[in-house]
Parts: sequence; structure tokens; C-alpha cells
Amino acid sequence: MAETAFRMEARGVSKIFGTHRALDKVDFGLLAGEVHALLGENGAGKSTLIKILTGAYQPDGGEVLVDGEPVHLDSPLHAQSFGIGTVYQEVNLLPNRSVAENLFLGHQPTRFGLVDRKRMNRDARVLLKRYGLEIDPSSELGSHSVAVQQIVAIARAVQLSGKVLILDEPTASLDRDEVQRLFEVVASLKRDGLAIVFITHFLDQVFALADRVTILRNGKLVDTRRLSELTRTDLVRKMLGKDIAFSGSTSLEAQRPVTDVLLEFKGYGRKRSVRPFTLTIHKGEVIGVAGLLGSGRTEMARVMFGIDPSDEGSVALNGKPISIRAATDAIAHGFGFCPEDRKADGIFGDLSVRENIVIALQGKLGWFRALNRDEQLDLAGQFGESMDIRAASLDMPVKLLSGGNQQKVILARWLATDPAFLILDEPTRGIDVGAHAEIVRTINRLRDDGMALVVISSEIDEVVAYSSRVVVMRDREMVAELRGEDISPAVIVQAIATHGEPTPEETAA
Repeated sequence: MAETAFRMEARGVSKIFGTHRALDKVDFGLLAGEVHALLGENGAGKSTLIKILTGAYQPDGGEVLVDGEPVHLDSPLHAQSFGIGTVYQEVNLLPNRSVAENLFLGHQPTRFGLVDRKRMNRDARVLLKRYGLEIDPSSELGSHSVAVQQIVAIARAVQLSGKVLILDEPTASLDRDEVQRLFEVVASLKRDGLAIVFITHFLDQVFALADRVTILRNGKLVDTRRLSELTRTDLVRKMLGKDIAFSGSTSLEAQRPVTDVLLEFKGYGRKRSVRPFTLTIHKGEVIGVAGLLGSGRTEMARVMFGIDPSDEGSVALNGKPISIRAATDAIAHGFGFCPEDRKADGIFGDLSVRENIVIALQGKLGWFRALNRDEQLDLAGQFGESMDIRAASLDMPVKLLSGGNQQKVILARWLATDPAFLILDEPTRGIDVGAHAEIVRTINRLRDDGMALVVISSEIDEVVAYSSRVVVMRDREMVAELRGEDISPAVIVQAIATHGEPTPEETAA
């Protein structure tokens, strides 16, 4: 392939933040008239690469080319002048202004030095019709669905740039019909010769829309292939970095006897978040949740805990129906939740280690039963010792601790409430080996003490090691519930890649 065949190209691009190498000599080539999927798990380098291609970051090594010519993009506005536009999951427009104003913002047609609204609305109507939208261009953008707003954002980006369109998670908030409508727009732009980068976590959408795929992992290029050369299982293996010629290692815990039922979720779900699921959870078992990033793992946890209340289905605790409309309801029923993003959603950075540990229990007791300082120190000291939290003082700000110790503080917070049910979302991500081992030991100990746990993890070997059952999520839907000998890396990966029960031939592939 000639070098100039690429509409846009990154050659040997590297980006370093302090001691962290976010991208390591990555190559990426984008052809005119193609949809190119960019895939990878958290920390793979997708966002960093996109920011380099759009001028938000400058590379520390390598170069970016447009139509075969090296360019230095010093800002997104500068990238726009080279024909590069981006549309994000969260529509970056003005919902309180009209559709036409959003389409032409910054380059409105004028007459006698004033904005020519009649012409702007007329031109907007013609432009919208090209995208299959028969809406009033003078209507407020925010009055329309997210799908319509996405299409308006795409129309604006194409109009301003016109060579390269980067779609960053454009379907994350859309339902199936809206996704199909967006796909029709993308297919039309592809026929017009636009080069399109498509970032998503939905594998079905990748295979439905993309021509080629580039996979990143830990800042490195894993592969660039035509989709026709890959199966879903191949793709999942490359993303996870697993050579699934695993020995069929099965969780020893799968052989544990079934105990009393603690929770029953029936047809439980939330529109635009996670499709209805049915799951029975027993005391003294760990249910592992596997799936790619964006598969609905976290959404399931948030619905269970009432952060995003369910809008269908029912839940029973110890055989009695309960209602969980908010996280406070979940806590009152003996639930605990350690979120995936500990810095944004877990710790209170400026509060002390002591305050972070006692805050959930204090909320459960109510402020009329305030824990005094001695009680707080005693409680924090007990859990600090049992969890091996390494802090110079219990009164030091928790933000000064290492990631692993922060994770232990969050876990200690919920254990202090004496929960019957604990949800852990990526509890071992981004922590050192010692803290990782301590948290896994804690999971096993809590299970042995009779607690019910749901543990979400991207580490398949880890899920296999401690799970009594494994739930597999894909495209925000529970697609498999594995137990016994089926709890193995090969079967889990196959379930992530395809609906239904994997065949022996597929798992052996």
C-alpha cells in the first residue's frame, strides 16, 4: 500500500506522562471511505492516541501525517483546519440554543453584519435532510433525543472538517433503534469517502459497521486487521492479552455446597443502562462478573446498589420483597459497594483515613448517633490492622496513600458496616502485587465467613480463582451464567465473544 493512500496516519507515535508510557511507538493508518474501529480495554492508550490525532496532545516521539504530509497539530481547532473532526459520547453542543445555531456556531451566515437567521435556518434544513432528519432547525437542540443530538454533532463536525471523523463512544447512550439510525448516517458518510474512526466497547457494533480494526493494549499496538479476517473470539483474545490455550482450570470454589439464598433479582434492569437480568445470590458465595469494558458490568452493579435505580423487575432479600430506589436503601438493607474509580467515586481525598473508614457506618447509624473521636479511632485502628493499611497516621489525608492502600480503606469502610452483601468493582485494578494479594485473601475470607459477594474483574484468571459462579456480560446484557467445570478462561472468553453456550470445538479453538 502506498504511503499516500492513508488519509491520516500515525507513525511510531509515543506519549509519556512522567514515568508512565501511555503510547509506545504506535502505528495507525486510516483510509478514505472506511470505518476503522479502535479497540482496547482501560489504559490501552485509545484516548491518548485520539488526543494526538486531534491536536489535544503532541507526541513525544513519532509523527502524524495527513494525506501523506507530516503535520504538527497544536490544538483541536488546528486539527479541524486539516479536516479532522471529533464527536464524543457526551454531545459537546449547546442544548439551550437552536439546532441551526449549533450547526453554524462560529460561522453563521451574515447579512449587513448581522446573523442572517432566515438563511441559516434554510441552510440547516437542507443539511439536516441530507442526514435524514426532518426537524425544525429553529427548535431547541435539547428538546430532541440524544440520537438526534449526536447526528447534529456529526453534521457539524463533517461540515467543519470533511476528511476525518472520529466517533468516540457515540452509541453508549442510545437504544437499538437509535443506534441503527446513527449507523445509517455513518454508512452514508463512508460512501461519500469520509475516513471514520469508530471507538466503542460493543463488539456487535464493530462487526456490523467497521471495515478494519486496530487493537491497543497497555499503550502498544497489538494488531491491525480487516474484520473479515477475525472472529469475535480472536478479537476478545487480542484485547485481553490472553492466549486462551489455557488448561481448563476450574474454580475450586465451584464445588462448595450451595447455602441459603440471600438475594433474588428477577427481570431487574434499567433502560439505557443494563437489560433485565435474573440472578440468585447465596450466602457464602462469590459471583464473578466478566466481560469487556462497557459490557454492562458496572451498570449492573450500580443498578443493584440503587445508584441508578431499576425501572423494571423485582428484588427479594431473605425471601422478602424489598425496594432499592437509592444507595441509602441498599445500605439500610446491608449492601456495600466499592466502585471501580476509587479516586472519583470512592475516597474522600481531603478527609483522613479514619474519616474515610467510618463514614459509611456513620451514615447508616444517622447523625443522632454520632461516633465520637475515640470510637472512630478504635474502629479505624481495628480495620487498619486487619486490612494491613499502611499509613503514617489514621489522621493523614487518604489522598496521600498509595492506590492499593486507598482501595483497602474503601473496603474497610464497607466492612465496618457489617454488610451481608458486598459488590466489588475492579477491586485489584492498578494496585501493587502485595495489595492485590491482600484483597484477594480478603475476598476468600469474607466468602468463608458467609458473606455474599459480586466481584467484577477484567482479570479472567482471577475471576476463575475465587468465583463460585461466573456471570458474563456483553452489550449490556447477561449472556451466560457459568458454574462447575465451565468456570475456565477459555469458556469465559468464548461467552464474551458469542451469545449462547459455547461448543467444545469453540472452547478448544
